[in-house]
Amino acid sequence: MRTQAGIGRRAGALITAAAAVGTMAALPAQALAADGGALPPYTFDGSAQRVQGAASSSDAVQLRTGQTYRDTLKKDGKVYYRVDLDDKLNAYVSVVAVPKPGGKVEYGDGFKVSMQDGSGTECGYQQANFSSAEYTRPLAAYARRIVDADSSSCQRAGAYYVLVERSGKQTSSPDDWDLEIRYVSEPGLQKAGPTALPEVWASGTPAPPTGGPKPRQGGSGVHDATSLTQGEWRSDIRPGQTLFYRVPVDWGQQLFASAELGSSAASDEHIGNALVLSLENPALGHVDESTVSYAGKPATLALDALRPVAHENRTSYDEATNGMRFAGWYYLSATLSPAVAEEYGDGTVPLTLRVSVRGGAKPGPGYAGDPGPFTVTADDRNAAEEGSSGARAAERSDSMRVVAAAGIGSGTVLLLGLGVWTLVARRRVA
Repeated sequence: MRTQAGIGRRAGALITAAAAVGTMAALPAQALAADGGALPPYTFDGSAQRVQGAASSSDAVQLRTGQTYRDTLKKDGKVYYRVDLDDKLNAYVSVVAVPKPGGKVEYGDGFKVSMQDGSGTECGYQQANFSSAEYTRPLAAYARRIVDADSSSCQRAGAYYVLVERSGKQTSSPDDWDLEIRYVSEPGLQKAGPTALPEVWASGTPAPPTGGPKPRQGGSGVHDATSLTQGEWRSDIRPGQTLFYRVPVDWGQQLFASAELGSSAASDEHIGNALVLSLENPALGHVDESTVSYAGKPATLALDALRPVAHENRTSYDEATNGMRFAGWYYLSATLSPAVAEEYGDGTVPLTLRVSVRGGAKPGPGYAGDPGPFTVTADDRNAAEEGSSGARAAERSDSMRVVAAAGIGSGTVLLLGLGVWTLVARRRVA
């Protein structure tokens, strides 16, 4: 005969098991996986939608503003995507191409991303290529359509097409490249501003930040890039690894960045183009890049002096000046050559970033709408001071919602279970 106490014990066991299931569901996935020592993979935006680029513009899938997408691109592949534009907003579609680590690339390998109207007229494009640093790493570039009253092409509302074309040498690896695609819009101005660039600007490099380096490890992708403000920042980087950072730069401010590899006692062998430092703007358009060799002694590189952020910079034909066209988060990425491992081992090498932001923030150009990502907020400045990122904050928020939902769900299950067991117990006793 089953007693009420026995039924109660079974109820307690059920409750304990349900609670354990709820706890496991609330744990982050990372906690359930062991680290095998491999390089951290590129961190894609977890909210990105999977799409498949079309071979023809007629079959192109539509991209929506503010959304992130993922796709793959074959060697020498060409794919189309579609965006529907009005005649008021500027449009930027960026592509971050992520080759497989350890693959072979040659000088000039890379991709081109362009935007075309319905007649095939090219509105704006950018190319991203491996230069003399011939090793795999993420590359970024964007296509754009700019509303311009003085232009007669690409100004009508309607369907536009984004074409991504990959090119590679015959000896390069045939592996597919992962793509992370973003589409953002920029409002026009309430009234026309200046279009001429100042002839005189402060191009001298400021004195490096003082106070010594503070630890701040870089992220593994654009999505989880570590926020930085002015100062010296220390990370550890392994051969073949790319670290990502972001810096808020407001209107009228200048960004200066340099990187230093620390010394090593393991060897004095010369490694050409051992470190690459790249800069992308808030729409993930490529701005500048620099490399440095390494021979076991401290090695430093610096990005060229860049003009202050200004709306009129977009009138320049110089890519670096043109890229400093709006306020917002500017992205730095540092990649250490995998060849370093052959002479210095696969351990980490000390990396110090020195970041300077010169000048006070100035009023914006007077957008006729929400600037979206093309602004610097108080929250952005706080994130830079704290070293957090918007992605991490969002993930923490999502985790708390999952835990809360799991708790509510588990609580509901437990209450229902208790009710059922209590009812069964009463009937059996009766």
